[in-house]
Amino acid sequence: MPFAYRKLKLKTRMILVLGLVSALQTGLIGGFAGYYLSESLYDEIGQRALMVSKTVAAMPAVIEGVRERDSRALTTLADRLAETNEALFIVIGDHNAIRLAHPDPTRIGHSMADDDGDRGTLALEQGQAYVARAQGSLGESMRGKSPIVDPANGEIIGIVSVGYSLEQVFSVIRRYNLVLYTVMGLMLVGSVLAAMVIAGRFKRAIFGLEPEEIAGLFQERDATLQSVREGIIAINRDGIITTFNRTAIKTLGLDPDTRLAGQPIGDILPDNNLMAALETGESAFDQEVWLKGRQMIVNRLPVRQGDEIIGVVASFRLRDELDQVSRQLTRIQQYADTLRSQTHEYSNKLHTIAGLIQIGANDEALALIGSEVSDHQALIHLLLEAVPDPVLAGCLLGKYNRAREMGLRLVIDPDSQMADVPDSLPRDQLVSALGNLIDNALEATRQHRGEGGIVHLSMTDLGHDLIFEVEDQGPGVPADQQDRIFERGVSGKGDGDRGIGLYLVRQFVDRWGGSVTVESLQPSGSRFTLYLSKVPESDPNRRMQRG
Repeated sequence: MPFAYRKLKLKTRMILVLGLVSALQTGLIGGFAGYYLSESLYDEIGQRALMVSKTVAAMPAVIEGVRERDSRALTTLADRLAETNEALFIVIGDHNAIRLAHPDPTRIGHSMADDDGDRGTLALEQGQAYVARAQGSLGESMRGKSPIVDPANGEIIGIVSVGYSLEQVFSVIRRYNLVLYTVMGLMLVGSVLAAMVIAGRFKRAIFGLEPEEIAGLFQERDATLQSVREGIIAINRDGIITTFNRTAIKTLGLDPDTRLAGQPIGDILPDNNLMAALETGESAFDQEVWLKGRQMIVNRLPVRQGDEIIGVVASFRLRDELDQVSRQLTRIQQYADTLRSQTHEYSNKLHTIAGLIQIGANDEALALIGSEVSDHQALIHLLLEAVPDPVLAGCLLGKYNRAREMGLRLVIDPDSQMADVPDSLPRDQLVSALGNLIDNALEATRQHRGEGGIVHLSMTDLGHDLIFEVEDQGPGVPADQQDRIFERGVSGKGDGDRGIGLYLVRQFVDRWGGSVTVESLQPSGSRFTLYLSKVPESDPNRRMQRG
């Protein structure tokens, strides 16, 4: 780009470029229109000449005159037909292309080839009618030539040449070109004026900045985006991603080479609320949501242009590291409790078996061993058949041992089936939710019934949902508490653990899609039912209400 051009202001550049483009377009359109008009007129006059020549060649008087070589009659007829059809000339020749009729009597008897070099071969030898453009003694003309055929024997006995002067065509073309060039000039002036208006509006739209200044601002903005430690994604009014930073890709766990720009937000984040923010125009700050299976703190801010919402900007970050470590420690504590209960239980059983052997009660020791092996084998067989998922089966086995350590029984319905667990369902969250329900049931049963109490668990994966039912022998949940039992901090125990556990269960089903219900049993006890859709639903308002 020339240095002088680069020094021009953007508005001046735009006027020059748009003006030149308009001039080029106008010139091309005008040239094409002129060429097309000329060719159309030439074609039209040529077809007219051809049609008249065919008509004349088929006239009986012409055929008879050629057959008799009556030049006088043919000349009179040709002149009258030329005047009637507004033709420049009508020339009639014999089978050797020797003129029998011509507007100039001195040319009669001479070859038609001495006029335009065309002996009429196509017409006389091949019997074809055709159009030709030539410069003759009467000026440049468009000529139609047709053979004269004797109807008696089908023999070609002559040729007719009808010519129309192109001077008339040139006159029409010049008249049309004058109008065309006038319109082109007006279009060019209008284009320049439009370019000036467009350039002015464009300049105002970019706040009077020059391209170099815009480039500098863009680089600064990009550097600012990349330096922010929160993920940032912006969408336009159509839900298409327009802006993002590397932290967003990292936070969402996407491939580092992923190009988000131009992608629909629904393809990248199916469980997002950005489209809702586009519709409502409401801002949201520090909301806890789940994205891509991760708990995040999200801010959403609509972008407005006047009163119109043209997009949404969202920033998000993972919950702080302490929260993550806390959750990990909680899971480790649960695993440790399970291992501790198993160790404690088996230590007691081993001490008992050792004591029986020492006192010589071998039969009783074998019976105890057989009972222990039988119970565990039955449970393991049930879990292997009904619960192929090792994480879920391990959780249930741990809760079974935990119940025995507490002096309770966890009875799993032998007709249970839980084989169709979707791969996308987070196993750690599933076992956390189910484990909380079972732990609550065990605690309630032990407090109300003491040792010997029973907690029942049944599972089914038939239909579109995974369903877990946990029944305890506790005191039950009062009717006025059943709607609040899943709220944070609401608990029937003083330490509040149950309130936290059930609150986490509700949070999980809200994120995944489903519901959790509670009902009281008679004479005592409660039944908690957990429904999880096999296909996740991100909107909590879409949960099915089951009771």
